[in-house]
Amino acid sequence: MRKKNIWLTLMSSLVFAFLIIPLFIVVVTAFGESSAIQFPIKGFSLQWFEEVFKTKSFMRGMKTSLFISIWATVASIIVGVPAAYALARGTVKRRALLKNVFLSPTFVPGIVIGFALFQFLTIKLQMKIITSLFMGHFLISLPYIIRVVGSSLEHFDFSIEEAAWTLGCTKSKSFIKIVLPNISSGIFASFMLAFINSFNNIPVSMFLSGPGVQTLPIALMNHIEYNYDPTVSAMSVMLMLCTILLMWVIEKTLGLATIA
Repeated sequence: MRKKNIWLTLMSSLVFAFLIIPLFIVVVTAFGESSAIQFPIKGFSLQWFEEVFKTKSFMRGMKTSLFISIWATVASIIVGVPAAYALARGTVKRRALLKNVFLSPTFVPGIVIGFALFQFLTIKLQMKIITSLFMGHFLISLPYIIRVVGSSLEHFDFSIEEAAWTLGCTKSKSFIKIVLPNISSGIFASFMLAFINSFNNIPVSMFLSGPGVQTLPIALMNHIEYNYDPTVSAMSVMLMLCTILLMWVIEKTLGLATIA
């Protein structure tokens, strides 16, 4: 038993190191003085963080990512919350079928979704790049809304809503006045989680981006293809900090264990 615990600890440590060491190297290289990424670094400087805001492709990508992610997530909330409610109130057979349909984008590799959307939205329908990006990010955000809001609804006592119906309250009014306030933390957490997923997405954005319209992750990929400087490391550190902050907010509002 003791030997088994030692091996388990060793394997866990190796996996943890495999995940953390690359991130550690990225963080360290963001503070070097050299004009090229190198590890270990020579000297200490914050110039590359300043350079991030001077790089036009990063700023354009940031604006595009924020625009797409916010509106795609808002649209997902508008569609996903009623869908999650319908799933929670539906019969067991119907619930299982519809849940699998709504969550299907999470079962398919992102690169497959990206290529399929490129063929359908860009080639077949000839949509504008910004519209295709919005539709793609809406599709990948919707499952997160349904999953998280659905978890909140599992802890909601529907007898309260039914009591309101018996007192003359309409279904739409009881949904707005009773259900939504009770699952507001779940809605907020789902918004944050879907936003993070959309903002950091690469596979779908890679296929649907085009000339003059690129999300930040794609701008980072294009930049590092021709410029091997620590600006990419600095931008990555900033994105990691923002993601950690948002995940902390999600943990405080709903709890990551609840939505796992």
